[in-house]
Amino acid sequence: MAKSSKDNSAPENPQVLPAVLQAGGLAKLEDHAKALILKQMIPLHLHAGERAFRPGFACSNYIVVKKGSVKVSIHTETGREIVLYRVQDGETCVLTTAGLLSGEHYDAEGVAESETDAIILPKPVFEELLATSPGFRRFVFSSYGERIQSLIGLIQEVAVRHVDRRLARHLIRLARNGIVEATHQSMASDLNTAREVITRLLNDFADKGWVEISRGRVRLTDETALEHFADVW
Repeated sequence: MAKSSKDNSAPENPQVLPAVLQAGGLAKLEDHAKALILKQMIPLHLHAGERAFRPGFACSNYIVVKKGSVKVSIHTETGREIVLYRVQDGETCVLTTAGLLSGEHYDAEGVAESETDAIILPKPVFEELLATSPGFRRFVFSSYGERIQSLIGLIQEVAVRHVDRRLARHLIRLARNGIVEATHQSMASDLNTAREVITRLLNDFADKGWVEISRGRVRLTDETALEHFADVW
């Protein structure tokens, strides 16, 4: 776990609650639960590329990302990376929750994709909140359930949907103002395939007039066609 700093002087005035306690699921917590989090939370900052956890690490803290993104992935025996999910603003890590509940160690790796700020709650605080706060229990198990559903969806998508259609959908998801800032290798990792496959498919899309390719960037020139193609099974 990256270095963190404890601040026991955190104010209890609701006006200075951190944003993570003012929006989303944690905003609905009881006052006593928010006060406990304010008193016991430990700020955590991760630089881009810094590891939050890795296989074999004990799950000793509950993590809530305030801002940024942590990619959670596993690596196969051949060295291929399989991206399970990303933990972003206001979200928690399902593997961390599972480890805290079961006592098992991590079996995946979490790496910050950008400068990331989070708060961590030591395991005893996590357990106290589960026992005393209905709002916290709802937040934990709702987040847990949603992530499990997304993992099931990933398994189904990998098993059923062709790579070309998965790539079309992935481009639509990543695009910001019609631009995807990503390398062929990173998209291959996200889709659990080889970089050469992504390069070939992107070239096919470019030949159809759906995208324009440049180094580290893909511009969507016909997003409607991509959406239609992605929805065809």
